[in-house]
Amino acid sequence: MPQPHPHEHPLEAWRDASLPARARAEDLVTRMTLDEKLAQLVGVWVGADASGGGVAPHQSDMAGSLDWDETIRHGLGQLTRPYGTAPVDPVAGARSLEASQAAIAANSRFGIPALVHEECLAGFAAWRATAYPVPLSWGASFDPELVAEMAGRIGSSMRAAGVHQGLAPVLDVARDHRWGRTEETIGEDPYLVGAIGASYVAGLEGSDVIATLKHFAGYSASRAGRNLAPVSMGSREFADVILPPFETALRHGGARSVMHSYSDVDGVPSASDRRLLTELLREQWGFEGTVVADYFGVRFLERLHRVAGDGGEAAGLALEAGVDVELPTVDAFGAPLREAVLDGRVDEALVDRALLRVLEQKIAIGLLDDPAAVAAAETPVLDDADSRDLARRLARESLVLLENRGALPSHRMHASPWSVRWPTRRWPCSAATPSPPTSARSIPTCRSASTSRPCSARCARPASPRRTHAAPMSTRTIAAASPRPSPPLGTPT
Repeated sequence: MPQPHPHEHPLEAWRDASLPARARAEDLVTRMTLDEKLAQLVGVWVGADASGGGVAPHQSDMAGSLDWDETIRHGLGQLTRPYGTAPVDPVAGARSLEASQAAIAANSRFGIPALVHEECLAGFAAWRATAYPVPLSWGASFDPELVAEMAGRIGSSMRAAGVHQGLAPVLDVARDHRWGRTEETIGEDPYLVGAIGASYVAGLEGSDVIATLKHFAGYSASRAGRNLAPVSMGSREFADVILPPFETALRHGGARSVMHSYSDVDGVPSASDRRLLTELLREQWGFEGTVVADYFGVRFLERLHRVAGDGGEAAGLALEAGVDVELPTVDAFGAPLREAVLDGRVDEALVDRALLRVLEQKIAIGLLDDPAAVAAAETPVLDDADSRDLARRLARESLVLLENRGALPSHRMHASPWSVRWPTRRWPCSAATPSPPTSARSIPTCRSASTSRPCSARCARPASPRRTHAAPMSTRTIAAASPRPSPPLGTPT
């Protein structure tokens, strides 16, 4: 009789913390019913406001009431913004969250808690949390190290509150200043957005909070700067401008989640674009994390994009493209998807594929094994003097002089023109050589000279342009003040 392999646990493999997260997740998938599977692929937004005063497009149309006990009957994938939906005292919020997590785990046959996500772009979006400068200020500071420090503090406050995932950073490259979300962008230059964005990701991930890159991809390039509008952009420009920040943040920041965009590019909605979410993101870039839906984005395939006839078809298109989790709350991935699977319109294998990614991530962050990964601090501290000082320093570094009205000694500048030096390329590893980019003119990755393998995503952050000495530099001479009438400061010669 053949002896079992010492690492084979056919009955309780998912409980064995010594096994790889993937092996444990694979075992769990085989044990779950369809209802239990679908429960792990959705969030619940308990405090959502359907009055029209919410934070997501068409929230007044999409948000509805839910029966909490019925919704968590088979477990739950995510809890949506328990701190940020309405003002809540941090201590009271932490105790309420612990009670919710206990109920969710008790209703799951496998005792799986929910993953908790919050917004955190300019700080943890919760009452009494430190407010930091917006991303435009990060770009204006040209200081990746300071941005990484800020993100680390944001992440620490979120973990103290029992939050596991942050819906940031925004890596949309600003293309039209009329777009209403320009203040959420880092800037107009793909290299700058990638370098600063990767540093933010490294800081957030370094505090054990999952960073979520958004909005993948093209959201900021909508026609006429309108929100949710289509994107009219060729493949070269898309690869040259829109994609590089995402690739950089994945490879050099180590982001573990990506959020799809609301927009459609050349008529194909991002939420149903397999070439974008699977072929490029996973097969070419090697991403192994989760893809989450922007709020109501799956149902928008039916309601706005009109590429699906009902919720079940919308869910099938999203799963086929590579979307793993429906946010902010259960909708198309609930009863419509269940019906579509049972009647054969959607292959259950697509559900299993998304479930495997979700469970592997939950296991990796300790939700099945470590009570500390679920619990919040007894008294979460979301704001302190050091955090405010950091916010103040970043604000000061981001100041931009638009016009010289005596602030600069123009008579000295007139005597000697000055130059600004910018890095054109930089490799994070000191012993690294560039590898060919995976998309047209995208920022290359680095590979270890000794192994020829991609370096660790956390080996280093892109350094500040003002402080790096490892990259070749290009010099751009900028004119100093000249006799009146003088050109604006910064006019190139």
